[in-house]
Amino acid sequence: MMFELVDWLSRLFVLVIGIIAAGLVILFIIDRTQTQDAVRRNYPVIGRLRYLFTELGEFFRQYFFAMDREEMPFNRAQRDWVYRASKGQSNTVAFGSTRNLDPVGTPIFVNCPWPTLDDEAAAALPLTIGHHAREPFHAPSIFNISAMSYGSLSKPAIRALSHGAAKAGCWLNTGEGGLSPMHLEGGCDVIFQIGTAKYGVRDKAGSLSDDKLREVAAHEQVRMFELKLSQGAKPGKGGILPAEKVNEEIAEIRGIEPHQASISPNRHPDINSIDDLLDMVAHIREVTGKPVGFKSVIGAYGWLDELFAAINNRGPESAPDFITVDGGDGGTGAAPMPLIDNVGLTLREALPMLVDLRDKHGLKDRIRIIASGKLVTPGEVAWAICAGADFINSARGFMFALGCIQAMRCNKNTCPTGITTHDPRLQKGLDPRDKAVRVANFVKDMRKEVGIIAHSCGVDNPRQLKRYHVRLVCADGRSRPLDELYPSVATPEMAPTA
Repeated sequence: MMFELVDWLSRLFVLVIGIIAAGLVILFIIDRTQTQDAVRRNYPVIGRLRYLFTELGEFFRQYFFAMDREEMPFNRAQRDWVYRASKGQSNTVAFGSTRNLDPVGTPIFVNCPWPTLDDEAAAALPLTIGHHAREPFHAPSIFNISAMSYGSLSKPAIRALSHGAAKAGCWLNTGEGGLSPMHLEGGCDVIFQIGTAKYGVRDKAGSLSDDKLREVAAHEQVRMFELKLSQGAKPGKGGILPAEKVNEEIAEIRGIEPHQASISPNRHPDINSIDDLLDMVAHIREVTGKPVGFKSVIGAYGWLDELFAAINNRGPESAPDFITVDGGDGGTGAAPMPLIDNVGLTLREALPMLVDLRDKHGLKDRIRIIASGKLVTPGEVAWAICAGADFINSARGFMFALGCIQAMRCNKNTCPTGITTHDPRLQKGLDPRDKAVRVANFVKDMRKEVGIIAHSCGVDNPRQLKRYHVRLVCADGRSRPLDELYPSVATPEMAPTA
């Protein structure tokens, strides 16, 4: 019996070796005779390993070779902070910072000799958006979930974000893919984004439908509407959702055909000027009764001066209730590399510029500023508040809270953590109940640690942070106060005493 088993295994081994050998011979012939790839033609079979190593290289760098602060778009130190915060773990570290404080633009907060005591500290108070809307929004959280659509994100991911946002008391932006049942499921505040294709609020011809707007606005959870003019990943190009991610449910929500690529226009076809934009904002606000604003990456900025001047000519009630400014240094969406790499100002430059232009025209109390773009740690969020942001949105920070490992597969249907895929097998790895807790922990820890920075600077809560509380390292190696580099055009603030 034993000899028969050994003989059978030997035959199986020979068969397997024969199949492998035959396969290698076939690959050798294919590689030697093809003419498209010089490496494979000159080095048959072995040349194919080049693609494998290229594919695996980013993973090896991430885990074995890259230093804590080296990787892009987010380094290990940033990701680890989010991971620990979302898991409710301590974010204290030992033996000093690994951050290099010498590069130009590095923010350094100026601590006060008499920091705020814990019993004197206060949470950032709710801030009202849309005083001229029939239903203003009293936004409770300074830190919120940025636009990520159902389609770009999976069903369990949206579910986790919805429940987590409700637990944390922050808002959830739908992204341009329309309002899904998963957005509403957790009971959180929802911001409905209207993209250039008008998904979720379009008629059969693709134009904006007032009836659909009223249907969306009828949900009490939908607090505001955001017109997306552009986003950080691809300024000047519309949303891109590959055909393999457009299933029947997503197509139904968006109002498009299933299994076909969802490509949005480069801009809103019905918005071609400042007057068109203000008219559209006013129309949506009138139809829905909710606050309305727009989202844009800042590149050319003369139009902002013209926009604020036009608002003052029409009257302050004509203004958008908020402006979301996105950094031009990439985002979660699928996008052409030339746009990700080269188009649009970074948030570091765009945010203070927008704030100053708004304030110059006397609209500080009328238009709220929401900052969005690679703000995933307390220092980055605190800088944005110092620069003048009223609220902070984060997208990729919440993807890390959901378990993202920066596999760079967001534009495909193969996300290994189930966040950006509609493959049921891969989605099973994401438990919405567990991840909702992590989302809430991330928000709460962010607010807590931004508060720690504020207290170190001697103020009671983060909303009291001003430009003089942070300095930026300059080319000569010295740091200078942000209010010196970007002098405020609003009413001068009292200078710091320390």
